Amino acid sequence: MRVGVIFGGRSVEHEVSIVTAHQLMAVLRERHEVVPIYISREGRWFTGAGLEDLDVYRGKRWEQVGEEAVLAPTFGTGGLTSRQGRLKPPKRIALDVVVPAVHGTFGEDGTLQGLLELAGIPYAGSGVVASAVGMDKVAMKTALRGAGLPLVPDVVVDLERSGGLDAGLDEVERTLGYPAFVKPVKAGSSVGIGKARDRAMLRELIEVAGRYDSRVLVEKAVEGCIEINCSVLGGGGREPRVSVCEQPVAWEEFLSFEDKYMRGGKSGQGKGTPIAGGAKSGEGMASLDRRIPAPISEEATKQIQENALAAFLATGASGVARIDSFLNSETGQTWVMEINTTPGSFAFYLWEASGLDFAGLADEMLAIAMARHKATAERLFTFESGMLETTRGGKTRG
Repeated sequence: MRVGVIFGGRSVEHEVSIVTAHQLMAVLRERHEVVPIYISREGRWFTGAGLEDLDVYRGKRWEQVGEEAVLAPTFGTGGLTSRQGRLKPPKRIALDVVVPAVHGTFGEDGTLQGLLELAGIPYAGSGVVASAVGMDKVAMKTALRGAGLPLVPDVVVDLERSGGLDAGLDEVERTLGYPAFVKPVKAGSSVGIGKARDRAMLRELIEVAGRYDSRVLVEKAVEGCIEINCSVLGGGGREPRVSVCEQPVAWEEFLSFEDKYMRGGKSGQGKGTPIAGGAKSGEGMASLDRRIPAPISEEATKQIQENALAAFLATGASGVARIDSFLNSETGQTWVMEINTTPGSFAFYLWEASGLDFAGLADEMLAIAMARHKATAERLFTFESGMLETTRGGKTRG
């Protein structure tokens, strides 16, 4: 198959997306024709074989090696159009399926999925609604709460409302107390997150988070807990299944962006697959120090996996997702924190530890995408009402 991989984008997770996409393209290349589709930070689209080299992005040379491209929302076009310069006509590149590897805004939030739906191109991962819900922490928690899942108490501070900041500070102190975690409602990779221990720090952290989103989520800090993550794979008629659990090992009290992506430890997972530019598949999210399987009881493992599966179903997710949870090792109590519908590195390291290698995971993602697209194509989207025949001069004859 000819597989388009879209990455980069107008997102604070731009570089994370580049690494995730190159990891995926390395394993897809063995069995499929890969079409790299890079979106710059400014929102310009490029394609071309040279974009599979990571050195291109280190040297900011994508304009030299790639052709500017556009994916039109016209249904049935099934592909990409690249501009080959002034002297050559535009070139159409048909795509059998697309894998969105953009993390965060304008990629993981349903916008890119909507474009692919309009164009009628099969794509991997969650659909428009599930992607939007997974990106918006307030909508996500509403869906998870409706499914009866255990959640950490929170307060939403809307900075666009009159008196939003001061009112939010008062409500946090009244209902949550300190310490509390502050997060932008729509951001990932721990960007804009901090832990507040008093009102002055809370104000400062909300103002920082407000640079990424006008709505800020403040959650009660659950002390003495560890983070446990689990992945779910399913959709397209396939019964969702869970991976083994992992315990990420952070330097601080919570996983920062640097903890997730900038550390060199491997922990024995995902070391092998070389990718263009000299990087390895173990880099990116897979380079985080982690314990796989998580050193927790069988009962806690089962509970976290069941919660992950329920979260996947509650949000309507598809393809591969990662669900992050907290566990109190002493009491056994768990809380679901969030679902990531386009997880860093596609969580391949969790599936490798579950007996499914990255190549097998990639093929399942594509198979689910094709099955979902086929099912969608069989639905009715038009209805001939005859209304136009009864309308004259802007009025309906009754």
